[in-house]
Amino acid sequence: MKNTFSIVLTGTLVLVSLGALCIPPTPLSTDQTVQNNSPETSSAPTWNFDETKWRAVGEVPDCPEPLQIESPTDISQATSILYPGQTRGGNYKPHGGFRFDGLENDQVSVLAPFDAYVVDGARYLAEGEFQYTFDFIAPCGLMYRIGHLYTLTPEFQALAEQFTPAQEGQSQTQFIEPPVLVTAGTTIATAVGVTANTNTFFDFGVYDLRQKNAASKNSTWAAEHTDDNILAPYAICWFDLLPTPDAKQVWSLPPGDPTSGTNSDYCQK
Repeated sequence: MKNTFSIVLTGTLVLVSLGALCIPPTPLSTDQTVQNNSPETSSAPTWNFDETKWRAVGEVPDCPEPLQIESPTDISQATSILYPGQTRGGNYKPHGGFRFDGLENDQVSVLAPFDAYVVDGARYLAEGEFQYTFDFIAPCGLMYRIGHLYTLTPEFQALAEQFTPAQEGQSQTQFIEPPVLVTAGTTIATAVGVTANTNTFFDFGVYDLRQKNAASKNSTWAAEHTDDNILAPYAICWFDLLPTPDAKQVWSLPPGDPTSGTNSDYCQK
């Protein structure tokens, strides 16, 4: 089966395959903007993964330079950081994340870090509990993924109801048609992680689809990551993209993974 990927930010969404069957969701009949003060938007481009790289079809606006994003949560609550670009739990993780040891799952909220379209997502079971993941792409080609969400806001719960019934460990994403604009600061979830043993955390990854990262230019690294050529070569270290006080706080926090620690293919002090 070919490994293709296509995201259409306006108009018709193209069904693709990522090695597993994706079932197209039913289009929403409600307002297609989740927002705090929606910005004016122009016709958004189509982002496609053509088996070798991401490409844009249509006019792509410039991303802000330097890149800056809002914090996806209250950083002062985090007790440790999961570094992007490291092996955790026996698998390579291009995304990072936050841990909140000592907090209840419903004491942590997740916010949209920048304006982007939510283009796909998944609901599945982990230890018998519902978990949610969403992918967001800005027209300029910056993408973020948030995972291990436990309680969604009503707007995002309505989106998740489009997905097929949750199964244990089956987290293949499905498309949201049409994609929905989500503005920076919008609350996405009001509880995270797995409530069993109060495991309070969530995944967060940022990807620059415009260009491959420095790690991917190493032939040895590239050969070791051929099973994830869609996200791993485009993941970036998002620590310094946060507001300066939050970036300093993130760098100062201990690593959340006891084995890989601060080892990261993307984040270098």
